[in-house]
This record gives sequence, structure tokens and C-alpha cells, in this order.
Amino acid sequence: MLIGEVARRSGVSARMLRHYESLGLVRPSGRTGAGYREYSQEDIRRIFHVESLRSLGLSLREIGRALDEPGFAPASLVDDLVQRTRERIAAETELLTRLRRIDAAGPAGWEDVLQVVALLQALGSKSADTRQRAALSSVHEAAVPVEALVEAALNETDPNVAGALRWALARAGDDGTALLVRGLGSPVAAVRERAVQALAELPGEEAAAQLRLALDGPDPVVRGYAALALGTRGVGDAIPTLVDMVVAGRNDTDAADALSVLADEAATADRIARGLVGRLDDASTRPPARGRLTQALAGIPGPTATGALVRLAADADRAVALTAAYLLGLRGER
Repeated sequence: MLIGEVARRSGVSARMLRHYESLGLVRPSGRTGAGYREYSQEDIRRIFHVESLRSLGLSLREIGRALDEPGFAPASLVDDLVQRTRERIAAETELLTRLRRIDAAGPAGWEDVLQVVALLQALGSKSADTRQRAALSSVHEAAVPVEALVEAALNETDPNVAGALRWALARAGDDGTALLVRGLGSPVAAVRERAVQALAELPGEEAAAQLRLALDGPDPVVRGYAALALGTRGVGDAIPTLVDMVVAGRNDTDAADALSVLADEAATADRIARGLVGRLDDASTRPPARGRLTQALAGIPGPTATGALVRLAADADRAVALTAAYLLGLRGER
């Protein structure tokens, strides 16, 4: 079969067939009387073998070794191809993500494109100062997509940079809410914590609704940050979790402050006081927790809290009794 017919039937161009011949990959077995290349059935079978191996990403040199060296084992080469393919996919995925984010920023011209690219690169810098400046600049200098800010916030370990990213996200409004909610479902505890901290600083009802849902979640750290945020917003649903935090000694001072904010109405103050007293009277509550619960009563106005402090001033635990007596003195009670 002549080269033109082989090219037509195989889909491999005559130019590529000549290239294969020059490399010694596929040499036509014969020549016609006029000197034209003539391919046998075995030659054509080898061409298809070459094309099959090319489709796997092998180089022509690797294909030659695979076809001609009897001792050449495919296992290590295939493993290498798998790794190279993964790296290529990761690089292409990163490029696609960057392009989508540039497109989402809606650049009006190349100057805008370059500015967005610069900020995106800065957000991924190894320098914490550079990342922080990029986060602060994202609000004023260029419209960095919220997706990029959320990704940076969920992965940021430096507290100062993390604060700047949360600040930038809060100024983006509710746009990042759905993305942060996904972060709450991360298998990584640190990512869940960063997600709820960022969500807690977002304005709007959507963020508040998601924080309410987080109160019922399995992660106590997430529940705690959600309760603190909701407590400062005056949401009474946070009260049980805040009381639990005081007992557990987890951000207990902040939890007590949030409870005092919630206790601005008599009915709510009475509910909080009863919740604290109930845990004080629980036989399973340990002495350190009873001390924290007594201190938390300081910020709760009303007769229920005052009556509890009067009773606690005679408590068998001297530390609790002294704390209660001191707090009664601040209230003007004896």
C-alpha cells in the first residue's frame, strides 16, 4: 500500500509518516519499481500501535522503546504518565479558575485585566504583608471576584491577613454567603472555623439565616462562633449555645458578653438567668464551670439573677460565694 493510501486510511498525514520513518518508528517494508514507499499489513499495524501509544501521552522516543525493547516494562512508564497527566490537569484547572475570575471581574480593558491578575497573584503570595495589602486593596483598586476572596479566607492562617480578608468579604455583601456555607461542610476543622468567622461578619439576612442553621451543626466551634455573632445581633436562639460555652470554658468571656447584650429585655434576661442557674444547680457541673456561670450572672439584670446571686453568696464553694457577694455589692444588694 502506497503512502497516500496509508495516510487516507489511517488518518496519519503523509508528512507524519515520513517523520516516523526518519525516527525509525515505522519503516515501510518495501519499495515499488518506481521507488515509492510501500507499506505492508504489519507496517500499518505498527502505525496504529504508534498512534495508540501517542494517545496516552507518550513521547515518540518512549513509543520507540515500548515497541522495540523486549524488556521495557509499561508499569513504571504508565505511573509516570498518570503523574504527568495529574499535574497537567491541575495546571489547566488553575488556569481555568484564574480566567473565570478575571471574566467575573468584568474588566473594561487590558489595564483592568492586568490589575485583577496582579491582585489575584498577590492573594496567593508567600508574604503575609503582600496578601494583606491585596485583601485591603481588593475593595478599592479592582473588583476581585468574591470567589477568590472566599478561597483566600478559607485557606489563610495568618490572623492579620484573615481579618483583612473578612473585612473585604463583608464589604462585598451577601455575595460570598453561599461559598462560605460550603466551607462549613469542609472535612478540615480549621477551614470550618474560618468559614463561620467570615460568615459571622457578613451583613444581611441571608448570612444571619445561615448562622442560625449553624447553631444545630455537629461542630462545637462552628456553633460557638455562630452563637456569638447571633447573640450580638440580638437573636435569642443563641442563648443555649452561649450558656454551653460558659460551662465548657470555650470563649466563655465573649459568650457572657453576648448574653449580657441579649438581656436587654426583662423576659429575655429572666430566660438567660434561669438558664445559668439551671446549670449551676446541675450536680454534674464542675467547680470551675460554676465559677464562670456565677460571673456570667453579673451582666444579667433583673430579680431572677439577683436572687440567684443572693443564694450563691452562701454557697459551699467559697470561690463561688465570694464572687456572688462581690457582684451583689456592685448591684447595691447586701
